[in-house]
Amino acid sequence: MKPDSAEELDSLAGEYVLGTLSPEQYAAVAERLHTDPALRAAVDAWEARLLELTALSTPQPPSPRLWRRIQRSLDELPAPRTQTRLWQRLGLWQGLSAAGLAASLLLAFILLTTPPSTTEYLVVLVAPNSQAPGWVVQASDSHMIELLPLGQDTVPDGMALQFWTKGEQWRAPVSLGLVKPGEPYRVPLQSLPPLEANQLFELTLEKAGGSPTGLPTGPVKFIGRAVKVI
Repeated sequence: MKPDSAEELDSLAGEYVLGTLSPEQYAAVAERLHTDPALRAAVDAWEARLLELTALSTPQPPSPRLWRRIQRSLDELPAPRTQTRLWQRLGLWQGLSAAGLAASLLLAFILLTTPPSTTEYLVVLVAPNSQAPGWVVQASDSHMIELLPLGQDTVPDGMALQFWTKGEQWRAPVSLGLVKPGEPYRVPLQSLPPLEANQLFELTLEKAGGSPTGLPTGPVKFIGRAVKVI
């Protein structure tokens, strides 16, 4: 049965690209790609979105400590009864939506390919409704962060994207400035406390010129929390 909406089509394409479908479902989608231009376009979009991740950093070999953690995690998984695709063997992925899984894989990818000595914190900002990743925040030290787009977002006329952050003990979020859709953005943080694990980052849609109150007033477009790099 074909998906009834663009959202379902995008979800199916994401599961196909990420390899979370059953062998039967995967074969059915592969066959359908020959006759369904909309599905083909959705698959191409997912592949292009994930391909952009290779430009975020130079691949680095995982540390021995990380390999030991990965091995322990794999040892705790039940042995597969039949030989299947990697993602199908790891049952922990099966309950995730395609977009939510993409955000998790994106974070894992960056953690594996970013030198720990140069990056302290990473954040994947996702859309609240779809959980689709849209931006990555990475901090090379405690006083400078980079906001990197994963695609070209659109902003209505007369509106702007405003970047915010809030530590768990802060009384209110602090504005980090206005962001142009699809463009990297760097923020010096000399006037802010050091970054911390689980620190909130978000992009909200505000009137041109930014929030008039100094606090978020518009809808949240993308949101995420900081993860300490291993």
